[in-house]
Amino acid sequence: MLTINIHEAKTHLSRLIEQAVNGEPFVIAKAGKPLVKVTALETPVGRQVRRLGFMEGQIRVPDDFDRMGSGEIEEMFHGRG
Repeated sequence: MLTINIHEAKTHLSRLIEQAVNGEPFVIAKAGKPLVKVTALETPVGRQVRRLGFMEGQIRVPDDFDRMGSGEIEEMFHGRG
């Protein structure tokens, strides 16, 4: 795996990122000491992509959802009267 110093990484960052995207990760070092490994992220495709609201129409949230169990919770904090 390619190890490159910080100064050189800053100078050639675009090229290095392109290499990482193409499956060639690299390590950035400072004074010869490895600091970080740069590698491509796995981006979800097709059906792997998560969508907000994908369960719309399939579930129902009760109107009192934010108050459910409030009596029991109050008893836990204040004890039984």
